[in-house]
Amino acid sequence: MTIDSNRALGADTLVAEPFDAAVPERATTPPPLPPPVGVPDAPPRRRLGALAPVLARPGLTLAVLVVALAIAWCVAPGLFTWKDPYLPDSTAILVGPSAEHPFGTDRLGRDIYSRTVHGAVITLSATLLAVAIAFVIGTVLGAIAGFVGGAVDLVVMRVVDVLLSVPGLLLTMVVVSALGYGTLNVAIAVGVSAVANFARVMRAEVLRVVQADYVEAASSIGTPRLTILTRHVLPNSLSSVVSLIPLQFGASILAIAALGFLGFGAPPPEPEWGLLVSEGRDLLAVAPWIALLPGFVILAVVLSSNRISRELQHEGGVR
Repeated sequence: MTIDSNRALGADTLVAEPFDAAVPERATTPPPLPPPVGVPDAPPRRRLGALAPVLARPGLTLAVLVVALAIAWCVAPGLFTWKDPYLPDSTAILVGPSAEHPFGTDRLGRDIYSRTVHGAVITLSATLLAVAIAFVIGTVLGAIAGFVGGAVDLVVMRVVDVLLSVPGLLLTMVVVSALGYGTLNVAIAVGVSAVANFARVMRAEVLRVVQADYVEAASSIGTPRLTILTRHVLPNSLSSVVSLIPLQFGASILAIAALGFLGFGAPPPEPEWGLLVSEGRDLLAVAPWIALLPGFVILAVVLSSNRISRELQHEGGVR
């Protein structure tokens, strides 16, 4: 009896404890929320509008402006100069840079600035022709070599290797010697020497695109090969080749100016950029502006073209 009463007492004691009533009350009480985290102040808005991309990349903006100015000289030189580039002036011989003659005058009194502006028509026209020749021929050869493969690829790439093994200036001099002197022949020679660069890049891009899944899928459903080339391969292979155009534009300016400096280009008194530098090389000690200022224009346009080409390669993911 004693044992049973102790057990009953223990059971009553356990039931009488308010533990069971406290558990639901604790369960229904939501946990306290953490203190709010302070939100950092938003940066002040820049009221730049359309100038934001321009100010973000001042080097690229300056490069585009320089190239655009050179092309504007080529398209409408009369809007940027007020003097005849061929008219001598005996009263202004070897005059230094001034407000009337920004680039000075030469030994015949001709205005160097006017000759530089009008010389852009000759030099840049030849440059555009050279780049167009190199782009069209090089793209076609590279696309055929990469897409067809086999013996065609072998023959085309051996020709490309031969062109790359010869220095560009030497190759252009050989072509000009075969075709004859003149601006048109110089442009053709520079374009032929640059074909290998476009063909090599185009072939590499075509080989990359041909291995893509969508090209293999189009081939597996019986799509004609010419359709695959024109609709799938070429549109997805031209980005790297297009980014090479500004770089080749600057290189072609240097090549055409060098040939003009050596006497292979336009004959005097044409205001071709390389010829302008050549006319002032004997007067560097007396009138350095005759050669240095046109040379600075050439340098500025070439460096700007290279800057634009690097930006295009960066945007296209080319490394």
